[in-house]
Amino acid sequence: MPIRRNLLSWQYAGYAANHRDRVNIVIHLLTVPLFWLGALSGLLSLLVLQPWGIAGGLGLMLLAFLAQGIGHRREHNAPVPFDGAGDFFSRIFAEQFISFPRYALRLLRGGR
Repeated sequence: MPIRRNLLSWQYAGYAANHRDRVNIVIHLLTVPLFWLGALSGLLSLLVLQPWGIAGGLGLMLLAFLAQGIGHRREHNAPVPFDGAGDFFSRIFAEQFISFPRYALRLLRGGR
């Protein structure tokens, strides 16, 4: 499936229901910046054609994703299954760069 229509609003509408477990939230707080670091490192390494940097960046992103998967298994409400590669990549990047940071700011302000 290609990228979902209204991806950000769709993802965020169910976000609180899929992020209630405190351990999962802490895992995300620790690993979202790790994902960012991996993405930035991989992108910069790609620009200067450094294969080990690209591999390291992808490795950090994968590590963050796998740790978040462990956190999501603790949740009562499982995430909606992916509908193909486009859905997978768009949802993962939207969560890392937009939805979770937005949700974390809401939590910091005392909201749920």
